[in-house]
Order: sequence, then C-alpha cells, then structure tokens
Amino acid sequence: MTALPLTARLLREKLDYLLGPVLSSRRTAATLAEQMATLDRSQQDLVLHWVEVIAHSNYEMAYQFVAAAPVALKKLDTGAAEAWIIRAMDVYDREGLHRGSEVFRTIDAHPPSAADHAAATFEENAQVLALFACGLSGRRLQLDVSDEPHTDTETLYLPPRTAVFDNAAANFNLYKVLITLLWAQGRFGTFHVDVVAACANYADPQRAAALLSHFENLRLESRIGSTLPGIARDLARLRGNHDDPRLITLQSPDAVVQDSLALLADHYDTFELPVLPYRIALRPEAAATRAARMQRERSELAEALAQMLPEQPDDRKPEAAAADRIDIRAGLSAATGNMDIEVRIDGTSVSPPAAITQLIESIAQDAGEIPDDYLQAIDQRSNHQSGDETGPADGGDISPDEKGVSHLYDEWDYKRRHYRRDWCVLRELDVTAANDDFVAETLARYRPQVAQLKRTFEMLRDEDRLLKRQATGDDIDFDALVAGYADLESGMELPDRLLIRRHKAERDLAALFMVDMSGSTKGWINDAEREALVMLCEALEVLGDRYAIYGFSGLTRQRCEIFRIKRFDEPYSEDVKQRIAGITPQDYTRMGAAIRHLTKLLNNVDARTRLLISLSDGKPDDYSDHYRGEYGIEDTRQALIEAHRTGIKPFCITIDHEARDYLPHLYGPVNWTLVDNVERLPLKVADIYRRLTA
Repeated sequence: MTALPLTARLLREKLDYLLGPVLSSRRTAATLAEQMATLDRSQQDLVLHWVEVIAHSNYEMAYQFVAAAPVALKKLDTGAAEAWIIRAMDVYDREGLHRGSEVFRTIDAHPPSAADHAAATFEENAQVLALFACGLSGRRLQLDVSDEPHTDTETLYLPPRTAVFDNAAANFNLYKVLITLLWAQGRFGTFHVDVVAACANYADPQRAAALLSHFENLRLESRIGSTLPGIARDLARLRGNHDDPRLITLQSPDAVVQDSLALLADHYDTFELPVLPYRIALRPEAAATRAARMQRERSELAEALAQMLPEQPDDRKPEAAAADRIDIRAGLSAATGNMDIEVRIDGTSVSPPAAITQLIESIAQDAGEIPDDYLQAIDQRSNHQSGDETGPADGGDISPDEKGVSHLYDEWDYKRRHYRRDWCVLRELDVTAANDDFVAETLARYRPQVAQLKRTFEMLRDEDRLLKRQATGDDIDFDALVAGYADLESGMELPDRLLIRRHKAERDLAALFMVDMSGSTKGWINDAEREALVMLCEALEVLGDRYAIYGFSGLTRQRCEIFRIKRFDEPYSEDVKQRIAGITPQDYTRMGAAIRHLTKLLNNVDARTRLLISLSDGKPDDYSDHYRGEYGIEDTRQALIEAHRTGIKPFCITIDHEARDYLPHLYGPVNWTLVDNVERLPLKVADIYRRLTA
C-alpha cells in the first residue's frame, strides 16, 4: 500500500525542527512546506532525508536545497536527483558555500539527460574499474573523479557519472573506454613531450589542447587496436563517421606524439572538432608528475643495478665503469604493444628480478628507452657511497615526503553515502629520535622472551608445507589411499594422486604496522607499545619479512599526521631504534586518512601478501568535524574496505575493553584481537604476527 503524502502542516513542523537556525530570516517554513506538499510521498521522504544530511554540514546549503527541490524533483528521477545533490555538496566541500549553493539554484542550467535513469556512476563501479585498470597497466595506477577525464600519469581521473546513453551497460562501457585512452597516453608516449607547453604557443591554447587531444586519441586508437581489438571497436563506434583523410598518418603503428603535434601545426586554423560522447583533457600536472617519477626511478634503477653487478676479476684492472658493463634495451613492440626488455651484464644476457623489470618498463614508458645517463647514475651512486661526494648525486635522492609535503585524501560521509573530496590534509613526518637507553633496557628486561621469539621465528622461516594428493612425492598419502581404495571397490579406477610432497614455504610477504600515537596512549600504554615494537623488530629480523612501522595521529581534518618510524627500504638500524624510543603521544585518533595513506605506501611494495596491522588503544576519534562517534567509525570502515579491495589484509591488535562493540564492524569478526592486559602487549604482538603469517 502506497503511503499518503505528508500534509503541509506536518512538513512545516519537520522543516522547523531541521532548519530552525536559518528559517527565521528566510522564507517561512510554511511557504516551503506548501511547495513540498505538491510532491508524492517518496519525493517528500527523499527531501527530508537529504535536508537532515546536508544540515549536518551547513544549514544554509540545506535551505538552498529544500528551496530548489520541489522544482528539481519534477524533472529528475531519484538517481539523477541524488547525483545533483552530491555534485552540489562536492562543490561546497571544495569551493565553499557560494559555489555550492549556486549548483542548487541553477538546476535549469544543468537539465537532466534523457538517459539519466541508465546512468553509470564511479562510486558504484570503482572496484571493477580499478581491476580493469590494473589489468592494463605496467605500473600501478589509481582512479579518482574529476569533471573532465584526464591523467597525471599516475592517477586516472574519470567523471563521477556517465549518462550519455539510454543503456546502463553502454554507460559503463564508456568508463572502460576512457580508462583505456588515459592508460594509453602513458603507455604510448603522449607525454614524451610537454604537450601543454606546446599548446601554449598558439593564440588559443585551449583550442590547441582540444585538437591535440583529439589527434592523440586517433593515434592511440590505432595502437590500442593491436592488443585490445574489442576496445578499439568500441572507440570506433563512439567516434562514428568522423574519419578525416588529412589524419591518415596517425593510423600507422609507428606514429608518435610528434606526428600529432605536426598535424596540429598544419590544421590548427582549419580543423573542426567533431562532437563526440567523450573528450579528454591534457593537464599540466602530467609533466610535473612524470618528471618527479623519472627522477625517483632513475635513482632506484641505479641502486638496483649496482646490487646486480658482480665484482670484476683482477685481470680487468683498471675497472670498467658500471655504465659500460650494463646494456639495457627496452621499447614497445609495434606489433604487439608489449614491452620488449633485454638486460646484458658484461655481454651476457641476464634475467633481472620482477621488481627491476617493472621499473625498467615504467622508465621506458616515460622516456621511450633507457637513457644513457640512467646507467651513468650507477657510477655516481657508487662514488657517493664510497665517500667521493658529500651529497646525493644531482640532489635527486630526497623524496618530496621528506620535505613535509601535504597529501589530500577523501573522507567517507556515511550520511551522504559519498566521499567528501580532498577533505583531509595529511602530512608525513619523521619521529624525533630519542638518544636514551630505552631499547637496550627493553632487550635486557625481556632477554629470555626475545630469545624464545627468535627461536620460534627461525622455525617458522624453515617450515615445510605438506602438499597432499600429489602425483609425485616423498611419502604415501593414506587419506587419499583409503578414498582411492573405496573408489576401486566400487568399480572406479584407482586415482594416481596418492602421494605427499614436502614443499618449502616461500614467504613473499610485506607487513606495515600502524601504531596509535594519540594522546590516550600517554604513560604505560606508550611504554608497552614501544616495547612491543622492539621485540617485534628483533623477531622479524630473524624471519626476514619486509616490514615498515608508521605512527598516526590527528587534530581535525586539517592536521592528519603520519610519523615515519621505519620504512620498507630501511634496515633495522640504530636510527630506527632511536625513533622507536622517541614515540610520544600526540593528539587524536583520526584513522581514515591515515589508513588511506598507508594503503598507498603498502601497495607500492611488490609482494604476494600485504598486511596492514593496527596497534591501537581505542576507537576512531577527533576533536571536531563531527568525527567522534558513528561518523569516524564509518569513515574508518570505508578506508579498510578500500584497502581490502586492493588486496591488503587489515588486522587490528587493541587493548580497548570496549573493542567488541565496534571492531567486528570495522575489521570483521575474526580480523582483530583484544589483549586484555597491557603488560602482556609486548609479548603478544610478535606472537600474533607469527600466527597471522604462519
């Protein structure tokens, strides 16, 4: 039975309750209620729900919405209306009240599409799209939203919603086409030149950039066709009958971005852009991101290759330069679109580790080849490490994070059911080292326990795994033999998999420990955390797993902080020990942004299994921004879901006796554990890790 619409009087009472602070100086609640009374019940419920949600952020925005809603809902269905609301709130979050209110007031300037009912949204399809992008890429790519599709070569920015077609599958497929084109820009050399700077030389740089983007799309479509013919057919259908004989050179498999630039110079004044269902922008940040990555990867490649070089025999004195001993050939195959890589050391072909192969492929995508100066950097690094220089070569080994660069992260608003874009400002800092005897005293206090942990972890490292029901092996699998005999008695053939084979366990694992440094850890809890980290590090050094340790804290969305204690690429040294000793309580427990940042760091590690282990004393909390309570819990849960989607396994170790009330909701029923006695924490953490990774 359909519910009857609410009366104007009842609506007025609800609006008085929800918008009391702004209605006294605006149109009365009675006027708004009379307009809402013309809507059906489902529309009235939609308006009241969103008024409450928006008022949580800003009363004035809620007023502007309720004033515009009766007219808007006569034009929009539920899906389109919610997209309109979310767009307005995203603008409010980024640009403030005036611009956000303008979206509500100018609904006529943004009429709904006839295909709104079949729209595809980024939020609903993000997980599938991320898997699709991962399957394409030779380097790890992130996905995010923007009003116009573009890429900075590390993140693919897609529209929040596609409603071009009256078919949901076609709108979703448009997302895949956009991802493929953006990926192809990095893969096939669009940014081998600074395309934005090239367009700046024309009278109308925006027109020049639009033309160049169109020409590049045609060139990339041809390259995509050799490896992804299905996507190429989709591109051709979207483009329609817009072939131009003047652009025939772009269909050659050997065409490069310089060919598109040459056509731009020839046809800038005469070429008319066709109207297509998509348009990709070229942004200046692509050049900056590419340059920063190339500088970073130049240093990483030099370090990796230096470790691969064998020592030279005495009869080769004087020593040959490292750049002369290594030869790398890397480039895209025009026939297959795949990267062909060959590495030769001292004239002999070698197979580099997967991580180095991936690094070479990434560099070749950016530069088209491996430049000679990348190999010369090996000698520069060797000179620096041997003391011939006083600083890093080219000044390029200092990462942006070491300079305190801020990062922006989304935050999940569970009432909106959408993200607040670029809402949290996070800064990555170093823990101030403490020059005291804390680590030595901890090791002395727990000497027997540390020795026992090391012995346990040594056995874990050497542990064999029994593979049952094998065709070849070391012993008889009696369970399989009994089952096979029963099959034989029933007239079936005896199976051939009746043996057990011992398999040496190979640990391909990376763990990141996320340590709560909120003010609530002050005192003996902080001591227990530091002792636990000391014992854990001692045990992990025996095991050989890759691990990192970061602390986190926060004070409002403007000051989320991550504290580096140990990086993945850093040995367990005296510096790390002093940083562990220097861990001190900070502010509040704003977890969402911290989890998102550490997820990003952990995903940069090439490992089959990646663990994110939190060590905390309480639930998510902050001083303001409504983060305390359900909002903070839901944002943290969403951040953990995001981490899990990328293949990371989150786990929480807590000492909060109220953890049963919220941790199952955050981590699931089994991915957390309670250490009910703080004094036992140092002993339990390493043991829990052993059980997690056994």
